Amino acid sequence: MFRQLALRQRLRKTLVILTFLSFPVTMNFLSPYVIVDGAANGILNGSLLMFALLFISSLFLGRAWCGWVCPGCGMQEMVEQINTQPVNGKKIDWIKWLIWIPWVSLIVFLVLRAGGYHSLDLLYHTEGGISVAGSPERPILFAYIIYYTVVGLFIGLPIFAGRRAACHSICWMAPFMISGRWLRNRFNWPSLRLKADAAACSGCKKCTNNCPMSLDVNAMVQAGHMEHLECVLCGTCVDNCSKKAIRYSFSAGK
Repeated sequence: MFRQLALRQRLRKTLVILTFLSFPVTMNFLSPYVIVDGAANGILNGSLLMFALLFISSLFLGRAWCGWVCPGCGMQEMVEQINTQPVNGKKIDWIKWLIWIPWVSLIVFLVLRAGGYHSLDLLYHTEGGISVAGSPERPILFAYIIYYTVVGLFIGLPIFAGRRAACHSICWMAPFMISGRWLRNRFNWPSLRLKADAAACSGCKKCTNNCPMSLDVNAMVQAGHMEHLECVLCGTCVDNCSKKAIRYSFSAGK
Protein backbone atom coordinates (compact mmCIF):
# COMPACT_ATOMS: atom_id res chain seq x y z
CA MET A 1 0.00 0.00 0.00
CA PHE A 2 1.26 3.44 -0.87
CA ARG A 3 1.77 5.87 1.99
CA GLN A 4 0.45 9.39 1.53
CA LEU A 5 3.20 11.98 1.71
CA ALA A 6 3.06 14.82 4.18
CA LEU A 7 1.40 17.95 2.79
CA ARG A 8 4.70 19.86 2.74
CA GLN A 9 6.35 17.11 0.70
CA ARG A 10 3.44 16.96 -1.73
CA LEU A 11 3.78 20.71 -2.23
CA ARG A 12 7.55 20.46 -2.66
CA LYS A 13 7.35 17.65 -5.20
CA THR A 14 4.66 19.54 -7.12
CA LEU A 15 6.91 22.60 -7.29
CA VAL A 16 9.98 20.75 -8.55
CA ILE A 17 7.97 18.86 -11.17
CA LEU A 18 6.47 22.14 -12.37
CA THR A 19 9.92 23.70 -12.65
CA PHE A 20 11.04 20.67 -14.66
CA LEU A 21 8.08 21.10 -17.01
CA SER A 22 9.03 24.77 -17.41
CA PHE A 23 12.66 23.90 -18.21
CA PRO A 24 12.23 24.38 -22.00
CA VAL A 25 11.51 28.02 -21.16
CA THR A 26 14.04 28.56 -18.36
CA MET A 27 16.99 26.45 -19.54
CA ASN A 28 19.11 29.37 -20.78
CA PHE A 29 18.92 31.06 -17.39
CA LEU A 30 20.66 28.02 -15.89
CA SER A 31 22.95 27.31 -18.81
CA PRO A 32 26.71 26.87 -18.39
CA TYR A 33 27.11 27.38 -22.15
CA VAL A 34 25.19 30.67 -22.36
CA ILE A 35 27.22 32.25 -19.57
CA VAL A 36 30.49 31.19 -21.26
CA ASP A 37 29.40 32.52 -24.66
CA GLY A 38 28.23 35.75 -23.05
CA ALA A 39 31.57 36.11 -21.23
CA ALA A 40 33.47 35.69 -24.51
CA ASN A 41 31.46 38.54 -26.01
CA GLY A 42 31.35 40.77 -22.95
CA ILE A 43 27.57 40.34 -22.59
CA LEU A 44 26.10 40.17 -19.12
CA ASN A 45 23.17 37.78 -19.49
CA GLY A 46 20.35 36.13 -17.58
CA SER A 47 22.41 33.04 -16.81
CA LEU A 48 25.08 35.05 -15.00
CA LEU A 49 22.43 36.93 -13.04
CA MET A 50 20.72 33.68 -12.07
CA PHE A 51 23.91 32.09 -10.77
CA ALA A 52 24.65 35.25 -8.78
CA LEU A 53 21.16 35.07 -7.25
CA LEU A 54 21.66 31.40 -6.35
CA PHE A 55 24.84 32.29 -4.48
CA ILE A 56 23.17 35.22 -2.67
CA SER A 57 20.13 33.11 -1.73
CA SER A 58 22.38 30.43 -0.25
CA LEU A 59 23.73 32.94 2.26
CA PHE A 60 20.32 32.88 3.95
CA LEU A 61 18.46 29.85 2.58
CA GLY A 62 21.27 27.34 2.12
CA ARG A 63 20.57 24.89 -0.69
CA ALA A 64 16.79 25.20 -0.41
CA TRP A 65 16.78 25.94 -4.16
CA CYS A 66 18.07 22.38 -4.75
CA GLY A 67 15.29 20.86 -2.67
CA TRP A 68 12.36 23.07 -3.57
CA VAL A 69 12.76 24.80 -6.94
CA CYS A 70 15.49 23.26 -9.11
CA PRO A 71 14.27 21.63 -12.35
CA GLY A 72 17.09 19.09 -12.00
CA CYS A 73 15.50 18.05 -8.70
CA GLY A 74 12.18 17.56 -10.49
CA MET A 75 13.81 15.38 -13.14
CA GLN A 76 15.41 13.16 -10.53
CA GLU A 77 12.42 12.89 -8.23
CA MET A 78 10.23 11.76 -11.14
CA VAL A 79 12.40 8.64 -11.45
CA GLU A 80 13.34 8.17 -7.79
CA GLN A 81 11.29 4.97 -7.43
CA ILE A 82 13.26 3.27 -10.21
CA ASN A 83 16.43 3.17 -8.11
CA THR A 84 16.10 4.00 -4.42
CA GLN A 85 19.66 3.00 -3.53
CA PRO A 86 21.58 5.64 -1.55
CA VAL A 87 24.60 7.24 -3.17
CA ASN A 88 28.04 7.23 -1.56
CA GLY A 89 28.66 10.95 -1.68
CA LYS A 90 32.25 10.63 -0.52
CA LYS A 91 33.07 8.86 -3.77
CA ILE A 92 31.38 11.23 -6.22
CA ASP A 93 30.83 14.64 -4.56
CA TRP A 94 34.21 15.83 -5.86
CA ILE A 95 33.20 15.40 -9.51
CA LYS A 96 31.07 18.54 -9.62
CA TRP A 97 34.03 20.58 -8.38
CA LEU A 98 36.19 19.09 -11.13
CA ILE A 99 33.59 20.50 -13.54
CA TRP A 100 32.88 23.78 -11.75
CA ILE A 101 36.40 25.11 -11.07
CA PRO A 102 37.64 24.95 -14.69
CA TRP A 103 34.29 26.29 -15.90
CA VAL A 104 34.37 29.34 -13.60
CA SER A 105 38.05 29.87 -14.44
CA LEU A 106 37.17 29.87 -18.15
CA ILE A 107 34.43 32.43 -17.57
CA VAL A 108 36.80 34.77 -15.73
CA PHE A 109 39.45 34.37 -18.45
CA LEU A 110 36.98 35.11 -21.24
CA VAL A 111 35.55 38.16 -19.47
CA LEU A 112 39.05 39.59 -18.97
CA ARG A 113 39.94 38.88 -22.59
CA ALA A 114 36.76 40.65 -23.73
CA GLY A 115 37.66 43.70 -21.66
CA GLY A 116 34.91 43.07 -19.12
CA TYR A 117 31.16 43.14 -19.52
CA HIS A 118 30.09 46.04 -21.70
CA SER A 119 26.46 45.23 -22.54
CA LEU A 120 23.38 43.66 -20.97
CA ASP A 121 21.10 41.10 -22.63
CA LEU A 122 19.03 39.08 -20.16
CA LEU A 123 17.48 37.05 -23.02
CA TYR A 124 20.80 36.25 -24.67
CA HIS A 125 20.38 33.29 -27.08
CA THR A 126 16.69 33.16 -26.21
CA GLU A 127 14.10 33.85 -28.89
CA GLY A 128 10.82 35.19 -27.54
CA GLY A 129 11.75 34.24 -23.99
CA ILE A 130 11.75 30.49 -24.74
CA SER A 131 15.12 28.77 -24.37
CA VAL A 132 14.55 25.86 -26.77
CA ALA A 133 13.28 28.22 -29.49
CA GLY A 134 16.89 28.94 -30.38
CA SER A 135 18.18 32.26 -31.68
CA PRO A 136 19.64 33.70 -34.89
CA GLU A 137 23.10 32.80 -33.57
CA ARG A 138 22.13 29.36 -32.24
CA PRO A 139 19.83 27.08 -34.34
CA ILE A 140 16.84 25.46 -32.68
CA LEU A 141 18.34 22.00 -33.26
CA PHE A 142 21.36 22.94 -31.15
CA ALA A 143 19.05 24.17 -28.38
CA TYR A 144 17.18 20.86 -28.35
CA ILE A 145 20.40 18.85 -28.32
CA ILE A 146 21.47 20.77 -25.21
CA TYR A 147 18.04 20.33 -23.63
CA TYR A 148 17.84 16.58 -24.11
CA THR A 149 21.47 16.09 -23.09
CA VAL A 150 20.82 17.81 -19.75
CA VAL A 151 17.54 15.94 -19.22
CA GLY A 152 19.20 12.64 -20.14
CA LEU A 153 22.00 13.18 -17.63
CA PHE A 154 19.76 14.28 -14.78
CA ILE A 155 17.36 11.39 -15.33
CA GLY A 156 19.89 8.74 -16.35
CA LEU A 157 22.35 9.16 -13.49
CA PRO A 158 19.85 8.55 -10.65
CA ILE A 159 18.39 5.60 -12.57
CA PHE A 160 21.76 3.88 -12.82
CA ALA A 161 23.68 5.25 -9.80
CA GLY A 162 21.04 5.96 -7.15
CA ARG A 163 19.25 8.81 -5.41
CA ARG A 164 20.06 12.31 -6.64
CA ALA A 165 23.27 11.08 -8.28
CA ALA A 166 23.29 14.07 -10.62
CA CYS A 167 23.19 16.50 -7.69
CA HIS A 168 26.23 14.81 -6.20
CA SER A 169 28.27 14.46 -9.36
CA ILE A 170 27.59 16.79 -12.31
CA CYS A 171 25.51 19.71 -11.08
CA TRP A 172 27.24 22.98 -11.98
CA MET A 173 24.74 24.97 -9.89
CA ALA A 174 25.40 23.27 -6.54
CA PRO A 175 28.93 24.67 -5.95
CA PHE A 176 27.59 28.24 -6.01
CA MET A 177 25.28 27.42 -3.13
CA ILE A 178 27.75 25.21 -1.29
CA SER A 179 30.21 28.13 -1.39
CA GLY A 180 27.55 30.49 -0.05
CA ARG A 181 26.59 28.07 2.71
CA TRP A 182 30.25 27.58 3.65
CA LEU A 183 30.62 31.36 3.94
CA ARG A 184 27.48 31.62 6.06
CA ASN A 185 28.82 28.92 8.39
CA ARG A 186 32.06 30.83 8.86
CA PHE A 187 30.23 33.97 10.00
CA ASN A 188 27.24 32.21 11.56
CA TRP A 189 24.51 34.73 10.73
CA PRO A 190 20.82 33.69 10.94
CA SER A 191 19.65 31.50 8.08
CA LEU A 192 17.30 28.66 7.24
CA ARG A 193 18.59 25.45 8.77
CA LEU A 194 17.61 22.27 10.55
CA LYS A 195 17.72 21.77 14.30
CA ALA A 196 17.46 18.48 16.15
CA ASP A 197 16.62 17.25 19.63
CA ALA A 198 18.68 14.09 20.18
CA ALA A 199 16.74 13.31 23.37
CA ALA A 200 13.51 13.01 21.37
CA CYS A 201 15.06 10.69 18.76
CA SER A 202 13.92 7.05 18.89
CA GLY A 203 16.69 5.84 16.61
CA CYS A 204 14.29 4.51 13.96
CA LYS A 205 16.52 5.97 11.20
CA LYS A 206 13.60 6.91 8.98
CA CYS A 207 15.34 10.25 8.46
CA THR A 208 18.43 8.53 7.05
CA ASN A 209 16.51 5.96 5.03
CA ASN A 210 14.37 8.61 3.36
CA CYS A 211 16.95 11.34 2.79
CA PRO A 212 17.05 12.02 -0.98
CA MET A 213 20.69 13.13 -0.67
CA SER A 214 21.72 9.86 1.04
CA LEU A 215 22.96 11.62 4.18
CA ASP A 216 23.28 9.86 7.53
CA VAL A 217 20.75 12.18 9.15
CA ASN A 218 20.38 9.99 12.22
CA ALA A 219 24.08 10.39 13.00
CA MET A 220 23.72 14.14 12.54
CA VAL A 221 20.82 14.18 15.00
CA GLN A 222 22.77 12.16 17.58
CA ALA A 223 25.73 14.50 17.21
CA GLY A 224 23.49 17.56 17.53
CA HIS A 225 25.00 18.95 14.33
CA MET A 226 22.55 19.18 11.43
CA GLU A 227 24.73 21.22 9.10
CA HIS A 228 25.91 19.40 5.97
CA LEU A 229 26.96 21.04 2.71
CA GLU A 230 25.08 18.41 0.71
CA CYS A 231 21.82 18.98 2.61
CA VAL A 232 19.19 20.56 0.33
CA LEU A 233 16.79 21.45 3.16
CA CYS A 234 13.97 19.52 1.50
CA GLY A 235 12.47 18.71 4.91
CA THR A 236 12.01 15.01 4.12
CA CYS A 237 13.66 14.12 7.43
CA VAL A 238 11.43 16.60 9.25
CA ASP A 239 8.26 15.15 7.78
CA ASN A 240 9.28 11.51 8.32
CA CYS A 241 10.11 11.93 12.01
CA SER A 242 7.13 10.84 14.10
CA LYS A 243 8.88 12.03 17.26
CA LYS A 244 9.35 15.58 15.89
CA ALA A 245 13.05 15.37 16.73
CA ILE A 246 13.97 17.47 13.67
CA ARG A 247 12.56 20.84 12.74
CA TYR A 248 13.18 23.85 10.56
CA SER A 249 14.64 26.99 12.10
CA PHE A 250 15.69 30.39 10.84
CA SER A 251 18.43 31.24 13.28
CA ALA A 252 22.17 31.46 13.87
CA GLY A 253 24.10 28.39 14.84
CA LYS A 254 25.22 25.21 13.14
